[in-house]
Amino acid sequence: FLVFLFSINISIIKAEEKIAFIDLNIIFDNSKAGKEIIQKVQKIQKNNSNELSKLKKKFDKDREDLKKQKNVLSEDEYKKKFFQLDKNVKEYNLLVNKKNSETTNFQLKARSQFYNKLTPILETYAKENSISIILKKENILIGKTDLDISKDILDLFDKNVKKITVK
Repeated sequence: FLVFLFSINISIIKAEEKIAFIDLNIIFDNSKAGKEIIQKVQKIQKNNSNELSKLKKKFDKDREDLKKQKNVLSEDEYKKKFFQLDKNVKEYNLLVNKKNSETTNFQLKARSQFYNKLTPILETYAKENSISIILKKENILIGKTDLDISKDILDLFDKNVKKITVK
């Protein structure tokens, strides 16, 4: 009987472990530093789009001009211009891939630095509030809403982190 009571007592103590969860997307999307990163990414994407759009229009115009000149130019001259245009289009495609890769790398670095700043805040919050485990919300199927600490962490993050410089 004593062993039974002792085992129940241990399981009750273990059940008192505090668990919380956090929605990292809410923190990233709504924090001042996260919003600034999002704006930088949007600005980079817009600049890339404008630059690439201008180049694409130029290639389209060059292609149309070459079509119009097909009957006027000698066959060798036409082939030279065609191959040059083809080379320029290939360079354009490489540039598109490079710009996309640079944007993706910037986003990955920014998120990494964001989470590096967030981790000590989570550790301190967990220690101060006797929380044993903080889980990501996307890994939880169902949970009580009072276990969601996203709002508290967002407030702490905004208080402690004003800006994140992406290197």
